[in-house]
Amino acid sequence: MRRHRPHILVMIALAVVLSTGWHGALRNALTDLRFAWQSRTASGNVVVVAIDAPSIDQIGIWPWPRRLHAELLHRLEAAGAQDVAFDVDFSTPSDPASDEALVTALREVGGSTILPSFKQPTPNGGAVHINRPLKPFSNQSWPAVVNVAIESDGLVRRYPVGEKLGDAVMPSMAVVLAGQDANRRPPFLIDFGIRAASVPSVSYFDVLRGDAATLDKLRDKKIIVGATALELGDRFSVPNGKSVSGPVLQALAAESILQNRMLRWTSDVGMIIGLGLICLAMMYSWRRSAPGVRVTILVAAGAGVELAAALVQASWPLIIDTSLFHIAIIAYLTAIALDEIDFRSLLGRIAESRFHRIAMSLGDGLICTDEDHRITVWNPGASAIFGYVPTEMIGRPFETLCAEPAGGGAKAFAMRDAARQALLVPGGAVVVEFQGRRKNGETFPVEASFSGWQGTDGFQYGAILRDISVRKRETERVRYLAEHDALTGLANRNMLHASLANLIAAAGRRSSDVALLVLGLDGFQQINDMLGHSAGDLVLRAVAERLRTKVDGKAVVARLSGDEFAIALDCTEAGEPIVEFAERIARAFEAPLATGARQHRVRISIGVAVYPEGGHNADDLLGNGHLALSKAKMTRRGSHVIFESAIRQELENRLTLESELALAADRGEFELFYQPQVRLVDGSLLGAEALIRWRHPVRGYVSPGEFMPVVNTSSLSERIANWVMETACRQARAWESSGNSVRVAINLSPSQLESGDLAHSVAALLAETGLTPSLLELEVTEDILLHDESRVLDMFERIQQLGVRVLFDDFGTGYASLSYLKKFPLDGLKIDRSFVLDLLADSDDAAIVGSTIGLSKQLGLTVVAEGIENRATADFLVSMGCEEGQGYFFGRPMPAGAFERQFLPAELEAVSAA
Repeated sequence: MRRHRPHILVMIALAVVLSTGWHGALRNALTDLRFAWQSRTASGNVVVVAIDAPSIDQIGIWPWPRRLHAELLHRLEAAGAQDVAFDVDFSTPSDPASDEALVTALREVGGSTILPSFKQPTPNGGAVHINRPLKPFSNQSWPAVVNVAIESDGLVRRYPVGEKLGDAVMPSMAVVLAGQDANRRPPFLIDFGIRAASVPSVSYFDVLRGDAATLDKLRDKKIIVGATALELGDRFSVPNGKSVSGPVLQALAAESILQNRMLRWTSDVGMIIGLGLICLAMMYSWRRSAPGVRVTILVAAGAGVELAAALVQASWPLIIDTSLFHIAIIAYLTAIALDEIDFRSLLGRIAESRFHRIAMSLGDGLICTDEDHRITVWNPGASAIFGYVPTEMIGRPFETLCAEPAGGGAKAFAMRDAARQALLVPGGAVVVEFQGRRKNGETFPVEASFSGWQGTDGFQYGAILRDISVRKRETERVRYLAEHDALTGLANRNMLHASLANLIAAAGRRSSDVALLVLGLDGFQQINDMLGHSAGDLVLRAVAERLRTKVDGKAVVARLSGDEFAIALDCTEAGEPIVEFAERIARAFEAPLATGARQHRVRISIGVAVYPEGGHNADDLLGNGHLALSKAKMTRRGSHVIFESAIRQELENRLTLESELALAADRGEFELFYQPQVRLVDGSLLGAEALIRWRHPVRGYVSPGEFMPVVNTSSLSERIANWVMETACRQARAWESSGNSVRVAINLSPSQLESGDLAHSVAALLAETGLTPSLLELEVTEDILLHDESRVLDMFERIQQLGVRVLFDDFGTGYASLSYLKKFPLDGLKIDRSFVLDLLADSDDAAIVGSTIGLSKQLGLTVVAEGIENRATADFLVSMGCEEGQGYFFGRPMPAGAFERQFLPAELEAVSAA
């Protein structure tokens, strides 16, 4: 079997290339190479009249009128040209006069003109369309097909003798030009040994202008007229890396016919005989001759066959296919090489060389030792880790690299000796960690993967070593991040949860309480929005630091997420009641937080859940602490709330009410009532305050006191506030259009300042409704003024520039009402009804109201008193200098229709309270 192996290899190679067709590429390459060896010139009997770039430039228009072709025919006829073939499309009509001129010229030259037909696919890729010359042209000319076949490699090699167009076979242009007939002969191979550059070519324009030297070249010649200009795109790729124009390709085909160079392949008999002879020669000489002799025989046979094929192709129009012969020779040469190579030693050398290259290129340290643990291989990775160069370590014991005392090093080597046992397991290795020592004495953690093998010099050890200092640090970092907040360094939710679980378990054993305080920063989102997240991060770090200073080490301080923090502690170790502890934490934030050059006043709300009443496990305490925090934020800012079971029901009711309010907004259940505002001196109507009411489909009208606190702290706030403003403005505009200029007062919501540009929104609404700006009055409360003062100040100034009035509502009920009168651009203020209801009976209220009115007059502010319920109160306010008022005495809030009937007759009249 061994002696037949080379011949079987050759048979397999031949079978593979025959089944795949790969030999075709070699055959074409050899044929093309012979063309380059056997270059010959054209006969000169075929001349190309080129539609070239100079001709296009000289004539100046494109496409050319066919009268030029008619004139060209006359010029060629006069020059004595034999036959004229046009490689130009004449299948569509053009200018009738030009077409008629061409028909006349064709008739006058006596039928010696050849016009092209060709097949082309339709635009949709369906059936093939045949382009023929127009009938008037074809009646005066010879037909010829100009299609050529492009092979799979993109080159043109074959030329058809004729093509079947319709029911008849039409000869190709070169065949007609050469005076041959189709005779159902197969396509032939064009002889590309004929140099394309040797085909005579003249410029179309030179012929057209009657250049004598040019016309002399055309006498008794066969003419092909066609495009050679690159921009016209009629180009074909041919063997030897060349590209020729369509007319030149037709000329080469015609030259092949005229020179009897219509190349054809020989039969396969010669190829089979050649393959048989080379196989017999190799079978005979394989064991009788040296490899060099066999190689010489094969190379000589290949060269001889190719030389013979080249001579035949040069002398006769025949091409001998030698591709399979050469493939057989290559296969035999490969078999000789494989037969002579010592694969065992070669593979050994390759493996050794590969191991050395890999060892030297590894980023990890690689150390090999002999059976006595002395180092034999030391790669650059080991040098980078330990600092020693190879010459310092080769031959030294491995223990030199271990930082442990003798016991530790011996332990590492004892584990390393286990590599002998690991050899019994495929792919076995022992991985250990130990402290290594660098050349400079520094110790560091090392991970080593030991393996072993039996070498020619005895048992060998190998170790791949990694400096895992970074990995150790990263592991510690990952562990830290798993338990701590990256921004503040406080415990995170995971660590808090685990700490709570431990505290609860310990408290259960001691029957003590565990408290969880959940803290939320009030208004933190405004800091992010106004100053950016970087400033917000600084505030969060400052909050964390303040909490650390106020809580001893026995409590766990954590950041939950965003602006929420938590404190968990055992109540027995707090040193004070949990209520006092929560109050102390809240008071800690009365002082501003310093973040660089800025001072931030941050207040916190606290929700408290106490084990076991507030939850029996960590999840319960966290959930109930958040519920208590939500209650604290709704109650008032800066407060603390201890969780009770009723809070959950209250919050559930609130969520239900929020859902109903959202549906009410979608269904249009809200409407505005209007309460009159009058001039106190004479009771005349000045304006009306727009007050929202909810007309529930089941409960009827719902008091604003029930639903507005929920609206103001929900996501519906801005939507409903904008609806109130738009509806009130449209109503005021409707009254204004009817001749009743009624000023409308609207209460602003904090959400309208937080969400966007309120001044821009007001301006847009005034423009949309057409309301006179002086008829719009915006009322602001202290919680709105608590926002970023500079932004609010700018907003109010821009609103006043529109002509809209801004009033301070509920004056006297806040912490710093008087300071706001100085800081902000206000047009007036409204004295809260709590000071007006008992004005006659309470001297303190009278003193406050009197001083407020006096101060307002000094500041140039309008004063509106709310809550007037009788004539005596109204008269008393007039005596104190108050100008405007509203209250049940003048009219309750009422729908717009009722307001119109009561207060807006044809002409405004004074409102009498009698």
